[in-house]
Amino acid sequence: MSATFWIIIGGAIVTYLTRIGGHLILTRFDHIHPRVQAGLDAVPAAVLTTLVAPAVVDGGPSEWIAFAIAVVVGLRVSTITMVVIGAVAVALLRQVLG
Repeated sequence: MSATFWIIIGGAIVTYLTRIGGHLILTRFDHIHPRVQAGLDAVPAAVLTTLVAPAVVDGGPSEWIAFAIAVVVGLRVSTITMVVIGAVAVALLRQVLG
C-alpha cells in the first residue's frame, strides 16, 4: 500500500486517541471547574472562527455578503442553522456573482 494510505491511517489513529484521551481524563472528575467548563464551551466557536475567518479575509464579495448574512441570522437562530444558511448563501452568491 502507498505511503499516503498509511499517513491517513496514522493521522486518523492519532486524532482518535487525542479525542478519546480528553474524554477519559474529563470523565475521571466528579466536578469540572467552571473555568474549565467555560473553556470547553468556547471550543466550537473557536473552531468555527478558524474555518470562517480565512475564507472571509481572502474571499471576495460573495464571501463578504454571505458572512454578513450569517452574522445577522446568527443573532436569531442556533449555530448549526447559521452555518447551513451561511454555506447556502455563499454557494448561491458564488453562482450569481461569479
